[in-house]
Amino acid sequence: MKPTGRDVDPLDRAFGQRVQRHRKERGRTQAELAASLGKTSSWLSQVERGVQPVQRMDLLQQIADELGVSVQQLRPEAGRDSASRAPTAQALSNDLDETRRLLSGHPALGAVLTPPNEDGAPPSLDSLSSDVDDLWELTHAGQLAQVSELAVQLLPLIERAVRVSPGNQQAALNLLLSRAYQALSAAFVRQDEADAAWVAADRAVFAAERSNNPLHVCASVFRMVQAFVRLRSLGQAEHAAQTAIRALEEQRSDSPEALSVLGSLHLSLALVRARAGARTEAKEQISKAREIAAQIGSDRNDFNLEFGPANVEIQAVSTAVDLGDAGEALDIGLGVDAAELSPERQGRLLMDLGRAHAQRRQGGEALECLLRAEVIAPEMIQTHQAARAAIRELVLVAGPSASRELLELADRADALD
Repeated sequence: MKPTGRDVDPLDRAFGQRVQRHRKERGRTQAELAASLGKTSSWLSQVERGVQPVQRMDLLQQIADELGVSVQQLRPEAGRDSASRAPTAQALSNDLDETRRLLSGHPALGAVLTPPNEDGAPPSLDSLSSDVDDLWELTHAGQLAQVSELAVQLLPLIERAVRVSPGNQQAALNLLLSRAYQALSAAFVRQDEADAAWVAADRAVFAAERSNNPLHVCASVFRMVQAFVRLRSLGQAEHAAQTAIRALEEQRSDSPEALSVLGSLHLSLALVRARAGARTEAKEQISKAREIAAQIGSDRNDFNLEFGPANVEIQAVSTAVDLGDAGEALDIGLGVDAAELSPERQGRLLMDLGRAHAQRRQGGEALECLLRAEVIAPEMIQTHQAARAAIRELVLVAGPSASRELLELADRADALD
């Protein structure tokens, strides 16, 4: 039973008012926003009046994404509510909370306010470099709680080192700072914390520029493009990717490192075009990335981009699924050997194969792929909207005959209303 106007929870009323304000600021009608959420106008009207509570984290995130704001902007109390969610969802929602708070306050403040001679000597370059390498390994492995734990300790140390170390170490320290922020941006994207990913990517760009390393600047722009896509700011994503691509093409460098960045940017632009429904343009970008991967000849991990022939085909699978070309996605994906790539890439391939099977109503094959993806990259299945949508579709198609395995997966992913 829905609450009456008299007993509406004040928090729900405040949430609804924020949704309404942000919707109107963006010039969207209730019908438009409701349709993008897969809901009715009546449901959204009730939400905006506070009559219909919204408690599921994935639905909160979906509304925030559609409005281009963070969940915290809509529900400042969301962090306090996390104890009421299921343990898995709670753990996932809290993995990067401490790092998010660190970014909000900016880890450089302590370094700015503390006199250089009152806090001891900063760690060595080798020590900090090893920690940044560890941060990236944890990010690729999807161990986001450990990413947050290390980042909260590491970022203030590097920020301070940049400010108190000799001039001959500044370039190297700024490069480490950029790499650390790039890792955090990638981690935030994986957890659908798009606004935090944008902040981290912007700081990565700035630090890379101070390090005088233009390729790291472009790699940081790649992270920013990913954040813009998650924010559904496709125009900004396209502009950022195109600007970096033009700059790299003007340099005419054929080094493997430069080609890795250029190819990755073409893949990101393919993602943008696919999300915009531009089929021909998306496939053109995939073709350009294939040509660059063929020049390199093998899968590499320059700038932690994991660019190479196998990664191009993984993105081609994802692009095909986004465009509704399930048969093409399966034809490509079943021939990809991702064994040497990170768990994130392997999990992404399996998730998209599951989505492709779901599009073709091949429930058994779809479930098998999604379960395998969950083993390799559980947070992807539990936080990625596309994965949850595929699971929800499988349950709806199966109806009363849905298997226990499928229902348990849906429960773990919180995929059902």
